Amino acid sequence: MRIRVLGSAAGGGFPQWNCNSGNNQRFYEGRSHAQPRTQSSISISADGERWVLLNASPDIRQQVIDFEGLRARPGTRETGIAAVVLMDSQVDHTAGLLILREGRPLHVWCTSQVQEDLTTGLPLFNVLEHYCTVLWHEIELTAPTFEVPQVPGLCFTAIVLRSAAPPYSPHRHEPHPGDNIGLLIEDLTTGGTLFYAPGLGQPGAEVQTAMAKADCLLVDGTFYYEDEMARMGVGRKLAAEMGHLPQSGADGMLALLADYPDKRRILIHINNTNPILDPDSDERRVVEAAGVEVAYDGMDIEL
Repeated sequence: MRIRVLGSAAGGGFPQWNCNSGNNQRFYEGRSHAQPRTQSSISISADGERWVLLNASPDIRQQVIDFEGLRARPGTRETGIAAVVLMDSQVDHTAGLLILREGRPLHVWCTSQVQEDLTTGLPLFNVLEHYCTVLWHEIELTAPTFEVPQVPGLCFTAIVLRSAAPPYSPHRHEPHPGDNIGLLIEDLTTGGTLFYAPGLGQPGAEVQTAMAKADCLLVDGTFYYEDEMARMGVGRKLAAEMGHLPQSGADGMLALLADYPDKRRILIHINNTNPILDPDSDERRVVEAAGVEVAYDGMDIEL
């Protein structure tokens, strides 16, 4: 299985277009070695020819151009993108579907909760019916596994994550299983297994079981501190309130990942406020000393 990190940042990317403080200010002033990052998405393939997108970020056009595996191919509207799997219905994980409107019908896999959001509160599927059309395939949470026929050789297991639906969801204040999922993905030929969860707030027993089965953990790296937004003067919400597990703290992501020392462990979906973006920061050194990697745009992983 080949995994390509298309985008490694949280919503807004890095540097964030309307923020000139903290990491963003140091980057603009040339006082940081942090790399620019587009918004979070990855692509996966078993054969290197047919690829499935896991989320479609608003930056998907640039991400496709930057990765030869997804670019235009000979023929009419042909690309390496065979299907899309959505982890949730957040804007920064779905708005890229509009960029893909000019191609063939889109095979999109998501839960019924996400499908509802994308036909009501944020009706992207409705809009796309006037362009390429969407061929929706339901991720059934009661099914033990599912496969994406357009990208053979991979087996997917959906893991329910505890998280709130986005603000425009009809059930925003009544969370449902399926609002947000993680994925355990196995290459049926090599046996290599990835656990992918860019939005992970409360790692329950099912999540930890999935992590134990995986060779590589590509997980939520949004915040380093629980009160990071307040520390940086850009908000008041805590990481937990936003559905993310910060890296620091006795019950943080680094403590959780320490339970899996034999895995390859990588943080993705990194917010522009997170000090680990700067390779010279103390927080980045703590992460690296723990044997944990920080994802970057263009990162390749093979399992």
